[in-house]
Amino acid sequence: MGHGSVGSVRLGGSPAQLRARKADAQKSAARGDLDRAWSRMGVRQVRRAATQRASCVGASFGRVQDFLARHGCTRLERVLFTVADSSGNTAVVSIAWVGLRGAGTARRFAVLMDEQGSGDIAPLGGSVLDLGDVRFTGLRYGRVSNGASVTVAEAENVLGGQFDHDSLDAIAEVAAFAPRR
Repeated sequence: MGHGSVGSVRLGGSPAQLRARKADAQKSAARGDLDRAWSRMGVRQVRRAATQRASCVGASFGRVQDFLARHGCTRLERVLFTVADSSGNTAVVSIAWVGLRGAGTARRFAVLMDEQGSGDIAPLGGSVLDLGDVRFTGLRYGRVSNGASVTVAEAENVLGGQFDHDSLDAIAEVAAFAPRR
């Protein structure tokens, strides 16, 4: 079992090893090679829902929703999938790709998304993967901005998964580099 709190699993061993694995995985994900990215993290993608388009305002809440109502967005696509390690620990990952009307608007949106408690883009429900009710806390979060686009990812344990906070955070930070498909 890895380091972390009792009963939890840390991917990659030490914090330094986890950071190194995450950095390598982010590079692979940014190149579009998600299988290699997940392999570098010590997990594999198990299930994936179809990518779904949604209304930006309708699929958001809190100050994030207010921002999108005022500034608009050009697209919102969301996906939900699971990853698992060789011991069967499973995490659910939500990714939202948000297109905004310009790089300046995207920068302001990214700052707002980084603020804990500001609202969120609602992840797809766990029912799309027969996971039941999944509650995303926003505490295991990754974000990547690229011009007028912002990608937001979140990760949580499901199906008895016991990944520690740092591992879930790293999974989300890698997922944020995933290209739209």
